[in-house]
Amino acid sequence: MPRYANYNTTVEDCLKYRVKSLTENNNNYLKSYGIRTGVTSWTINGQPHAKIDFKVTHTENGTFITFNYRCNGEPINYNVNLISRVSNLGKGEMWFFVCPITGNCCRKLYLNGTHFLHREAYKGLMYESQIKSQSTRAMYKVFDAVYVKDEVYDELYKKHFKTHYNGKETKRYKKLKNIIETAKRYPANTLESLLMM
Repeated sequence: MPRYANYNTTVEDCLKYRVKSLTENNNNYLKSYGIRTGVTSWTINGQPHAKIDFKVTHTENGTFITFNYRCNGEPINYNVNLISRVSNLGKGEMWFFVCPITGNCCRKLYLNGTHFLHREAYKGLMYESQIKSQSTRAMYKVFDAVYVKDEVYDELYKKHFKTHYNGKETKRYKKLKNIIETAKRYPANTLESLLMM
């Protein structure tokens, strides 16, 4: 009897903490110096899944976020440094976490255990696509090409999305446009044909 594969948690299974959550909307924790607190929560299918408290300390001498939550009944409390870099578009700055384990700068931290860290801090953590068979990957590749996800259109029509910079199309705009144009080249019944295979 064959054994079932025993894969580790995938990147997609992990809770993610994004820098964007500290700077978007009216809750810009990094706009001015000071100490501000907040709560981040996650839901699955509209149901509460997890919640953590955090504190952002933003001073002239440095910036860091303090995570405070419980994991398996144990209190967890630690700091993660934040650094800013000038945007490559020449407008403003972009913020990054500095992983306390790897030292890597990143825009997302992943929880696969007790701490939010850069994904490379976890040995054996793979993307979902890495554990799919070759035939499954090939099918998903066609699905992804034929079916344009809502997120593509959402980003394309975002209020401040830039399609051009200095008279040239931005790389992001070219990529989104290519995704849509590729999907249009497939016959209308491509998805139905794949499902019947």
